[in-house]
Amino acid sequence: MADYDFLSKQLKALLADEKHFLANSSQFAAFIFQEVEDLNWAGFYWLEEDELVLGSFQGKVACVRIPLGKGVCGTAAAEKQTILVDDVHAFSGHIACDSASESEIVVPVYAGERLVGVFDIDSPRKSRFTQDDKMGIENLVKIYQSMTNIPD
Repeated sequence: MADYDFLSKQLKALLADEKHFLANSSQFAAFIFQEVEDLNWAGFYWLEEDELVLGSFQGKVACVRIPLGKGVCGTAAAEKQTILVDDVHAFSGHIACDSASESEIVVPVYAGERLVGVFDIDSPRKSRFTQDDKMGIENLVKIYQSMTNIPD
């Protein structure tokens, strides 16, 4: 289980001297991918009009565009809430970018009050993510948002 208090301190130190959106999103995705166990993908999708477009990530190549309301990412963006899925194959409308993914958590990303994208994490293990992971990842995304000049 991840120590999210410790990860929060590490993330703040990692992002302390940089505000650039692309640099920080790349660092954030790499940090999560390296520090949270049992992941096969971690990265951003950015909102452009009515779809999400692939951003900085770690893992295998991914779907480039996801319509709002489609798949876990599109649903999280449309509903503006974190979605935790124990079994992606049981999620109606799941988009299989990587057939090895079994569970997923997607957290909305904001610039101020405006939704600008989502942060997506996949695991090759079913039921990988707990409510503690949900709260921990949401907090890490808040740290990223507060320390980064995200274009709106």
